[in-house]
Amino acid sequence: MSGARQTLAIGSKAAHRPPWRRHLHRSEFVWAIAFVAPYAAVFLAFVVYPVAYGLWMARQPALYAELFADPLYLQTAINTVLFVGLGVNVMMFLALLLSGFFMRRSWWIQALLAVYLLAWALPAIPAFVSIHWMLIGEQGLINSVLRELFGLDGPIWFNDHWLALVWNIASYVWKWMPFWTVIFLAGRMAIPQEIYEAAAIDGAVGMRQFLHVVFPLLANIYLVCTLLATLWTVGDFNTVYLVSGGAPARSTEVLATLGLLYAFDAAQPSLGVAAAMSALPVLVPLALVLMRRLQAGEVQL
Repeated sequence: MSGARQTLAIGSKAAHRPPWRRHLHRSEFVWAIAFVAPYAAVFLAFVVYPVAYGLWMARQPALYAELFADPLYLQTAINTVLFVGLGVNVMMFLALLLSGFFMRRSWWIQALLAVYLLAWALPAIPAFVSIHWMLIGEQGLINSVLRELFGLDGPIWFNDHWLALVWNIASYVWKWMPFWTVIFLAGRMAIPQEIYEAAAIDGAVGMRQFLHVVFPLLANIYLVCTLLATLWTVGDFNTVYLVSGGAPARSTEVLATLGLLYAFDAAQPSLGVAAAMSALPVLVPLALVLMRRLQAGEVQL
């Protein structure tokens, strides 16, 4: 009888354990904690603590009143919307189209794909610095080519707000479009060949096949990639800082670079953090939508 009671007691204790501990012996559990602890410590030190400290620094409403009263912030917010909205959508649309081009099996297209991926493989900093020097002054590569081949004097690219903003967007699209092209290429390859053949029998070829077969099957992947790219692009610092540097006269700054400007050039770190945190009302809903779309089965073909 006592043996039965002991068995029931052990079973009761096991039932109250968390599911992830029921199949772990004590030594295994210790080893699991030993392996997880370093990663947890790094996550707490470099993710949780900086975010929490940033929220604490930007907790005062007066900071946001000062921020919204600054005309530079309004211009920067507009620049950020244009940079993110145009950059992400143009990049995703072109990446989707190019993924269809790279589906072809010709050897020269495969070689071209390898060259195309070099833009993504290059480190961002030297790539953007090179673009900056290609556009700088009369001695830049772009203006030199215009002068030598066509006899034209190119503009001073960073003296015009719209030209500088367009080059920021174009540089970002050039750098990251190959990555998303590969993602969409993998999605296209996951579509069974039988679907293409059935669509061809029904007369869906060319553009009709893309509109009625390929795009509906890739719609979930396209949405998830667009949301993820939007989250990344809002926090992008390198492109604007290294290509235009905010020129002319700080008129092409985005929120990521404006925060640095406030924190270091203006010696107002709290205002710089507030500038970055002002994007949270947009980022948090996007992150929640992305998490919902990433639930099981939602991004499958």
